[in-house]
Amino acid sequence: MKLRDVMARLVRAEHVKMSAAGPMVAWSHIGKPKWTPRRYESLVEEGYRKNVVAYRCVNLIASAVAAIPWLLYDERGAEIEAHPLLDLLAHPNPVQDGASFMEAVVVNLMTAGNAYIEAVCSKEGKPPQELYALRPDRMKVVPAASGLPLGYEYTVGSKVARWAADPLTGESGILHIKHFHPLDDWYGMAPLEAAMLSIDQHNAAGAWNQALLNQGARPSGALVYAPKDGPSNLTDEQMSRLRDEFSQNYHGRGNAGRPMILEGGLEWKEMSLSPKDMDWLSGRDAAARDIALAFGVPVQLIGIQGAQTYANMQEARLAFYEETVLPLAGRIVAAFDHWLAPHYGGGVYLDVDCDEVSALTARRDALWDKIERASFLSVNEKREALGYGAVEEESI
Repeated sequence: MKLRDVMARLVRAEHVKMSAAGPMVAWSHIGKPKWTPRRYESLVEEGYRKNVVAYRCVNLIASAVAAIPWLLYDERGAEIEAHPLLDLLAHPNPVQDGASFMEAVVVNLMTAGNAYIEAVCSKEGKPPQELYALRPDRMKVVPAASGLPLGYEYTVGSKVARWAADPLTGESGILHIKHFHPLDDWYGMAPLEAAMLSIDQHNAAGAWNQALLNQGARPSGALVYAPKDGPSNLTDEQMSRLRDEFSQNYHGRGNAGRPMILEGGLEWKEMSLSPKDMDWLSGRDAAARDIALAFGVPVQLIGIQGAQTYANMQEARLAFYEETVLPLAGRIVAAFDHWLAPHYGGGVYLDVDCDEVSALTARRDALWDKIERASFLSVNEKREALGYGAVEEESI
């Protein structure tokens, strides 16, 4: 769709509702790809691949969301047990099952703030047969004059794939799920980005410790030559001999703890703070707690010693699901309902099966017991409160 066609359509469709702020947002980028304002590769390299805490938090959330089964209901609220949409979500493409596909979507959302899903249809007007999670660093949004996307461009090397989007309704073969970003109109803000300061501190602490081990677990210092008499400077030959002996006998893990023998007025002066002075371990744990906080993961679940925010592991897992996993799963379900479910007609809508989440067992049992003891409710009212459809009076 060319830009002049888009503008002509906007002129013809004056009766269509459109945001007054949308054209002002998009005016300087109409029809041109809008680049993401940050380097995704650097963010992932430092914040995900090289940081064990962020890696664990992201994968913990992704695996938890991916493990929750999908449910499908008709317009009356009755559960549909077999349907092409459920089959598609269980087997989205030839190389991924439903769980690995959803893990990829969530990891992209956590690390980039954006997740892009491509729907592949065999024929126009037919429901999608395959779904693919696309890399967010390769995707660019093309703004339209309406303030909605005009399309999407996916670049790999010199090749570019393009998908058009309806500039009035936003309908497209690409689903863009994003976290809210207060300073960007087109791309989302990743939890990884919010955690980067703490991730940098955690990585720096790990790098410092590694460098310390490589130097024989000794902080850096200086050999001070202060003879009582004679010349105050070492000769070139003495300097060379001193460097060789120091490198051979005191550097590296194999020489850790070896006592240093100094002669001829040499004295060792420590020049950096010790691990105790820097409170290295507690500082690293504090950075790890901040990283977990940015992702919404209780620190007990990532194994930080002494981080007992909740009374026990069961309460920590319950809080993790209620405050992080289920809200994120609900956002993804809402996006799929808006983008994917209409292709199948009949008013069907998706949900997740919280009854299959073991961490919610205690809460579910308490709810069921409370409703069961509510004698003033009818059977169908109790079923509705628990999320089940009504049954015929004869079967009660």
